[in-house]
Order: sequence, then structure tokens, then C-alpha cells
Amino acid sequence: MKKPRTLSPSRRTWARFRANKLAFASLIVVAILLVIAILAPVLAPYGPTETDYNATFAPIGSPGHLLGADQLGRDILSRLIYGLRTAFMVALLAEILSVTVAIVVGLVAGYLGGKADGFLMALTDVMYAFPAYLFSVLLVTVMGRSLWAVVIAIAISGWVTQARLIRAQVLSIKKRDYVEAARAMGAPGATIATRYILPNSLGPVLVTTSFAVPAAITAEAGLSLIGLGIVDQPSWGAMINEGVRMVTSFPHMIIAPAIAFAITLLAFTWMGDGVRDAFDVKKEERA
Repeated sequence: MKKPRTLSPSRRTWARFRANKLAFASLIVVAILLVIAILAPVLAPYGPTETDYNATFAPIGSPGHLLGADQLGRDILSRLIYGLRTAFMVALLAEILSVTVAIVVGLVAGYLGGKADGFLMALTDVMYAFPAYLFSVLLVTVMGRSLWAVVIAIAISGWVTQARLIRAQVLSIKKRDYVEAARAMGAPGATIATRYILPNSLGPVLVTTSFAVPAAITAEAGLSLIGLGIVDQPSWGAMINEGVRMVTSFPHMIIAPAIAFAITLLAFTWMGDGVRDAFDVKKEERA
């Protein structure tokens, strides 16, 4: 009799995620949004700063402007698509930088311990004491309103929680038998840390990342909302800010960016919930 095939841990995690219909549908929505962001120059009917003063404040459904136009005659649909591209670019770059810093700090602190651990954890405590959003505002004010200034500001204010999580994982994993066996066989410390410990400590990081990306999108929109966003690129926060000022006279200016912002955040949040449940083995055992 043929034995049933045993799925690998990664396949079991994917199977649990796929069984969550809401999370899987949200993943599809996020994938579609990512494709739209990548193909923004192809999909947008106009350039993000292209003006048509004959179409100023054009309502939704106007000829040539499906979602209307703003106070400068710029096509709202085009700015919405390019704003999505800006949001993804800032969020993904910020999260890559944030995770990189968190991995280095958490891995070194957890593996080396002692004075290195004490110093790095004291540094994270100092960073944790600052309100993240206020810290981002201060950095952008000092560094200027550029893409990389916003990315660095969001990343620097967001790595602390992930660094603590990675450190906790490393402290647990480095005591396991296969790590002790590698150490007994004379494997260098760097090899043990990067080959045996780090790959097995990244599961929870994927969960936090799935929530950190929408948080970064929100932070970027928030900075644009108060006038500290990227100068030369459209942003949903800036579009919402402009729409708020004219909501009584031209409500169409805020409807599209607000709905797009809500859909994007909900999709990432529901996908993050699914990722968290997929990695929760104890929840499956209880079920």
C-alpha cells in the first residue's frame, strides 16, 4: 500500500494560507495592484503632471477623464495609478531596508549575546522610545522631501520591533540540537548564524512584513497629507489632502483616492491575517 506523501513545512504553510479564501483573494488583489503599479506608464491615459485647463474640476465620467480632473486639469485616474506606484515603491523599499537592518541587529545580538547584545538592545530601546511617526516627520524635515528621504525615514522608524522578534527567534534556535551538532563539527560561527539559524528564524518576519507594508503605505500617505511627501511624484496622501480642501464643492477629487487607499490597506491587512494564521501551527492542531 502506497504511503501518503508528506508535505514539507513550506507546502503545509502554503496549503493553510490557500485554504483561507479571504486571504487568498486579498493576495490576488495585491498582485493585481502590483501589476498596475509596474505598468503605470502603459495603463495611465495621461502623464501624472499633464494638465488640461479646459478640464479643470471635470466631474466623474467626463469625456477623456473617467474619474474626473483636479483643480489643475490633471487626470485623476492617471494620478491614482502613478500614486499607487509611488506607494508601492516607498513601502517595498522601506521594508527591504527595515528588514535588512532588523536582521543584522537581531542576528548579531541574539547569536553573540553578552556586551554586543546589551549594546544593540539598548540602541533598540532608545529607538523604541521615539514615536515612529514623529521620528519620520523629523527625518524628512531634515533630509528633504525626496523619495529616498521618505524611504529612509519610514525604514529607520520601523526596524525596532522586527529586530527584537528576530533576536528572540535566534536565542531559541541557537540552542537546538542541529545547531549544536554544527558547532561540534567545527562549523564557523558565521556559517552557523547565516546557514542554520537565520533561515529558520524568518517565518515570523514574513508575518510582520505583511503588516509592515501597509503601515509604510499609510506612513507615506500621512507624510504627504501634512505636506512632507515626495515633491516630484503623485501621492494618494497629497490627492486626499487636496480633496479634503474642496470636498464640499468637488467631492469627486477625494472619492477615488480614498476608496483606492481603503481597498489597498484592507487587501494587505487580510493577506497579513492569512499569513499569520498559516504560520500558526498550534492553531491548526487545535482545530
